[in-house]
Amino acid sequence: MAARMQASPTGRQILAERPRITDAAVAHCWDLPPTTFGGAYAQFMGVRGFKADDRPAVRLVDDEELAYVITRAREIHDFWHVLFGCHTNVFGELALKALEFVQTGLPMAGMAVAGAQFRLSSEDRQLLWQIYMPWAVQTGLRCADLMCIYYEKHIEEDLEELRGRWRIMPAPQPPQHLAMKARPMTIPAP
Repeated sequence: MAARMQASPTGRQILAERPRITDAAVAHCWDLPPTTFGGAYAQFMGVRGFKADDRPAVRLVDDEELAYVITRAREIHDFWHVLFGCHTNVFGELALKALEFVQTGLPMAGMAVAGAQFRLSSEDRQLLWQIYMPWAVQTGLRCADLMCIYYEKHIEEDLEELRGRWRIMPAPQPPQHLAMKARPMTIPAP
């Protein structure tokens, strides 16, 4: 991942500047319309009670640049949930982890899919492999290099326009019985 980032002008800029996704850095997202990337992110985080600062620090990595790359991958994970429309239930996480594995090659992403799929019923596991894994592979190979996007510079832009620019195909909607287990992606109108 670090080598790919070094090969990309935007990736090099990210590595040089080392931005962090913190609560302070994304605080203005809560003031943006829900059709923007930042507004959709704020809704996603708010509905779930997530905070950007909740991501654990990277440990056991001595190389400073590699530690930053892994930190960056962790911190932008929730941006990926928004961009790809994946829920935070087991099913949505598995689909996103499969896409992450295609994009990053991180062994832990692949291992998460291999192990956690058994938390699903056999019918849901079949659905995962027939519908969502092919989506993850196709989308992961087709979309822009997710590690070389300076997300912070696009917070105020229209979410759908960014999906088009970055060749992102949102995940198929989960079946009703799984959708009911997932928290909604948007905040209902009062």
